[in-house]
Amino acid sequence: MCGILGVVATTPVNQLLYDGLMVLQHRGQDAAGIVTAEDNTFYLHKGPGLVRDVFRTRNMRALLGNWGIGHCRYPTAGSAWNFAEAQPFYVNSPFGITLAHNGNLTNAAELKQAMFEQDLRHVNTNSDSEVLLNVLAHELQDSAHGLKLDHDTIFAAVAGVHRRVRGAYAVVAMIAGYGLLAFRDPYGIRPLVIGRNETPNGPEYLVASESVALDSLGFEVMRDISPGEAVFIDLDRQFSAHQCAESPRLSPCIFEYVYLARPDSMLDGVSVYETRLSMGEFLADKVRDYVPVEEVDVVIPIPDSSRPSAMQLAKKLGLPYREGFVKNRYVGRTFIMPGQAMRKKSVRQKLNTIRQEFEGKRVLLIDDSIVRGTTSREIVEMARAAGARKVYFASASPPVRFPNVYGIDMPTRSELIAAGRTGDEIAREIGADALVYQDLEALVAAITVLKPSLNAFDTSCFEGRYVTGDVTPDYLNRVETGRQGKFPGEEENDSRQMALGLS
Repeated sequence: MCGILGVVATTPVNQLLYDGLMVLQHRGQDAAGIVTAEDNTFYLHKGPGLVRDVFRTRNMRALLGNWGIGHCRYPTAGSAWNFAEAQPFYVNSPFGITLAHNGNLTNAAELKQAMFEQDLRHVNTNSDSEVLLNVLAHELQDSAHGLKLDHDTIFAAVAGVHRRVRGAYAVVAMIAGYGLLAFRDPYGIRPLVIGRNETPNGPEYLVASESVALDSLGFEVMRDISPGEAVFIDLDRQFSAHQCAESPRLSPCIFEYVYLARPDSMLDGVSVYETRLSMGEFLADKVRDYVPVEEVDVVIPIPDSSRPSAMQLAKKLGLPYREGFVKNRYVGRTFIMPGQAMRKKSVRQKLNTIRQEFEGKRVLLIDDSIVRGTTSREIVEMARAAGARKVYFASASPPVRFPNVYGIDMPTRSELIAAGRTGDEIAREIGADALVYQDLEALVAAITVLKPSLNAFDTSCFEGRYVTGDVTPDYLNRVETGRQGKFPGEEENDSRQMALGLS
């Protein structure tokens, strides 16, 4: 779950990319990077931390050119991290390519080995994004036969990527001297949208993870990039698109609608905000069956992403809706933080109760999901400490029982509170008087009711079926073994700014 941007404009794009990354900051708070190009030279700056901390005025001034890409990083596999894995990545052969990637490759290890033995390419980090960059570079070299590129050879190279790569990937890449390439995996697991802005000097194009970036930067949304599709904008700002996958099938990650995306975004033609309202409608029916509604005094959301569901649920059940928690917006998302102790401390720093909304009341708390359960347990304790007589808890999504391997950092089954537990057992674990989970069928229906043609999703973290068809128990065991005791670190590198000259 990273944020990516790519733009080809008529004026310098450094500020545009910075502003876009700020809008996409919720998709990754671990590191950020921007690369721009002018006169066949790439200008790159990246580093650990929030966008506002990575880029200073001197860095922005050095990012020259009218086209570029940006990335805000979220760790996707829980492995040890260092500065070298911040994106975008760069490779100088062939042509000179930079790439930023959102997702996670499930066959990265096999690709890395094949690259060394067959493609004669060296990958310098443990990042699957660098693997993906080198696969793209090799396919471009093969398609062009060492000569110049055109749109057809570029699309042929993307087709080669699709044949070799498995997993989730939404990509923006710059090919020196040619233009901006963007493509999406054949299942469309991670989102990618393209927009256009008309100027006196001609059209400008922006590709981003979410439509909210286009809205805030003044671009009109053209459409979502289709599963398996590639789009290319050359340096004359000529736009072309081509379907590069043999059997594309739209199956977006349903967790984007539940939690990851901003509510003011549109994903694959559906409003995220409206889906969360709809989730509340369906959840209300389930709550009515399992909780004595007449005994509930107030409905309180766990901010922020559960608010629409909580409001709609309260309305349908005829219950008062109140804000009972105040959120500190300067603390990151807790379920991506390493270590239980850090997560537990972070919950108290992140949320504080409004005591008057809890004291002497029977409260129904609504959250978007329960992953590890650490946050839920702390929140129930906070509600009781504030004087709640009873605490009921409802989740707008089903129990998370299986690892997500497509770009969300929750791959260890032992970390998931719902793995191997019943609903009653989970309720006892978090200290709630009752716990209600949304049914998976209802969650899917909450989205499809808004767009019937969007009827297939990756729901692997709820039911253990992986849409790419290559995730085996052995693979999951290898992932979990590889991540034990390894969490993102903090490494500094003074060499954050570089200019890469290209022939």
